[in-house]
Amino acid sequence: MTKVLLADDDVELVGMLREYLEREDFVITTVHDGEQAVKEALSGQHAIAVLDVMMPRMNGIEALRRIREHSRMPVLMLTARGDDVDRIIGLELGADDYVPKPCTPRELLARLRAILRRTEIGMSAEQDRQCLVIGALQLWPGQRRAEWNNKLLDLTSTEFTLLELLAKNAGQTVSKNELSEQGLGRPLARFDRNIDVHLSSIRQKISAFADGRTVIQTVYRQGYMLTRE
Repeated sequence: MTKVLLADDDVELVGMLREYLEREDFVITTVHDGEQAVKEALSGQHAIAVLDVMMPRMNGIEALRRIREHSRMPVLMLTARGDDVDRIIGLELGADDYVPKPCTPRELLARLRAILRRTEIGMSAEQDRQCLVIGALQLWPGQRRAEWNNKLLDLTSTEFTLLELLAKNAGQTVSKNELSEQGLGRPLARFDRNIDVHLSSIRQKISAFADGRTVIQTVYRQGYMLTRE
């Protein structure tokens, strides 16, 4: 069964979420502060971590930062509804997705399953050695591995999925809604900047072409396109 780390100092909420997720055959470990969250996340015992932003001893943003120094495990952030700053910072630091609080157990379950589904696709195809080559970009979908100019790209699971979608449609515009549905597992919501932040992070990891053009182009009011050199 899938092991989930749930870190939140709201004991009542944690109890409710734990009970619901255990009925869905997840094994839940709960902690109530950021320091314990980092320790558990780096133990290698969990498939995914759920981190609340507001926790004692160390907030969720700092906990995520420390986890990302050593691990690419999927991380789902719980943020205050309407707090765009925490969401954007979390995504920039490598969170795979976020859920605004208060959230329902059903909504959290849907987000968890969407992230794990993307991760498991790569794991189940681990023997697949097929390489997708777009100029200086190389992707091994089965291994969830990507290189740019023969240098390994340090991508989160969500970043890899989005880059793979763009690479498979290189030279063509992919709409933000399509990226959201296939990359995040849900339709694009109004004012949702998730895709924009993830792609901005990818751009920072891939150098521009010699003529200064960015590899991932924004197509005004349509979406994004991975350009060929």
